Amino acid sequence: MQINLLEETWEREVPHRQFAYLRREAPVHWHEVPGDTGFWAVTRYDDVKAVSRDPHTWSTEIGTAFIRTQTQEFIDVASLMLLNMDPPKQTRYRRLVSAGFTPRMIAKLAATVQARCERIADRVTEKGGEVEFVTDVAEHIPLQMICEMLGVPERDHHLIFEWSNRMVGFQDPDFRTTPEDGEIAAAEIFGYCDGLVEERRKAPRDDIITALVQAEIDGDRLSRDEIDAFFVVLCVAGNETTRNLISHAMLALIERPDTYRDLAANLDDEVLWRSATEEFLRWGSSIHNFRRTATRDTEIRGQSIAEGEKVVTFYMSANHDEDVFTDPLTFDIRRTPNDHVTFGGGGPHYCLGAGLARLEIRCMIRELLRRFPSAELAGPVRRMRSDFINGVKHMPVRFR
Repeated sequence: MQINLLEETWEREVPHRQFAYLRREAPVHWHEVPGDTGFWAVTRYDDVKAVSRDPHTWSTEIGTAFIRTQTQEFIDVASLMLLNMDPPKQTRYRRLVSAGFTPRMIAKLAATVQARCERIADRVTEKGGEVEFVTDVAEHIPLQMICEMLGVPERDHHLIFEWSNRMVGFQDPDFRTTPEDGEIAAAEIFGYCDGLVEERRKAPRDDIITALVQAEIDGDRLSRDEIDAFFVVLCVAGNETTRNLISHAMLALIERPDTYRDLAANLDDEVLWRSATEEFLRWGSSIHNFRRTATRDTEIRGQSIAEGEKVVTFYMSANHDEDVFTDPLTFDIRRTPNDHVTFGGGGPHYCLGAGLARLEIRCMIRELLRRFPSAELAGPVRRMRSDFINGVKHMPVRFR
């Protein structure tokens, strides 16, 4: 079987057949990349978790978390971002914002999330139930909540959405019109963050930007570039990933009308909604992969890997590993246990916003099912061209 795990494949479909073949025949597979160095594709669940939990052997700081080799200029900027740091540096920086994402803090946000989801569902009703799901529904709650936590005024939410799309959609022509556009978007969002920082220095508020302005690492205040990097990571992670998870969840339900009706008929069954939310997450894993670089000569499953070689863990493949998930190609809202790796395989890069994402997905999907007992696609679904983000960029839906 010809294996291609780059962006053009993901634009068409999730390559389940390729992953099943690799898990069975070559769980640590060398993948060539035209015009670049290749990488080792790691596709089995246990291996993905093992790599994720060993940052001493598998570094993200060396070369970044992205598949393709980047310029040194890009690496210098990216190294300021949490996803491209290794412990102990990553641990110290992560602690600065982790207080805003504790279970206690997420519980305090529940009423706000619910109220916002109700307003979004109101607008679906006002449109007669016919919507472009991504832009009319899925994008709003994650964007609104992360902007609120950061202290971005509502009038500027659309700017954060546009900039984050252009930054992570660099492989998709619908999001990035020229090779330089992603860099321009990064400069624009950095400039915007600088303005917020100056405002918070003069007038502190109860938000994450104020916490970063006042934070210290080893006795030093964060630099402007370090705060900018935090801001970008939180904007992109809080916006892009959950938006796509909500879209994938609704698509899975629409494609299975019996499951849609089952869940809609049990709106108050908290146990069912918890298991359904975990299945939404397993099924629609919003990040395809995460790259590390070997810090020493080592091996995985007997396959020798040399120091400096790229190793890429594929979360969607791990989430469909037959040794862990019974009948993994079946979407089962009662699946228990469901120890998926959608938020990472554990270790230092486990998703900081996992609790918030669960809350937003559950509230948004449940509010729509509360009002609309059925739904159908009103046109073709278009996937994002990206080998990093598992994105849905166009999904017309008719709610009934």
